[in-house]
Amino acid sequence: MTTRRAVLLSLLTGLLLTVASPAHATGYRYWSFWDRTGATWTYATQGPSTTVPSDGDVQGFRFAVSEDSADADKPRGTASFSAICAHTPARDGRKRVALVLDFGTASDAPAGETPPAGRTACASVPRDATTAEALASVAEPLRYNANALLCAVSGYPRTGCGEPVAEKGTGAKKGTGSKQSTSGSGPSVGLFAGAGAVAVLGAAAVWQARRRRNAP
Repeated sequence: MTTRRAVLLSLLTGLLLTVASPAHATGYRYWSFWDRTGATWTYATQGPSTTVPSDGDVQGFRFAVSEDSADADKPRGTASFSAICAHTPARDGRKRVALVLDFGTASDAPAGETPPAGRTACASVPRDATTAEALASVAEPLRYNANALLCAVSGYPRTGCGEPVAEKGTGAKKGTGSKQSTSGSGPSVGLFAGAGAVAVLGAAAVWQARRRRNAP
């Protein structure tokens, strides 16, 4: 390999590594929704407005900054149906759903806001009620955005809804890719930049092939 080719390949490799590695991971500040099975929290696969829990279920909500479902913080505190609903008697035609409400930590709070203390509640609701209806019965006011994303529980936080946060100092965690980046710029920028680098490498390969063919 000639010196010129080695230098060219080195520069192109550096370009590819630069555009393929984001400078900062992006997290999102939002309320996550969880199902409890036995002693394990599982990130819910549906939203609270479409989930219909059964009598005796335990579900949780956690306000935090996270990058994806694997990175999301689980609800903390008591998560036992028998403990949470001990003083809520069963009634005909209704069900009891134990809810764990974790308002998160100060580091995850929006600027100027302080998270309330976490608490639990036993919602007694009609048999066909959704989790959103159970939550509304014990934790109003709730706030949703136009995409039905839960933005506030018991009025917290006062503003904002799933906004991106770039660094842990303002609430984000360092790590992997984003969770709710349906419109975030990070993944799209990285994708197009990576494609551009591949195109540059491809063009360089063609140039090298032509030089070899034209060489005496």
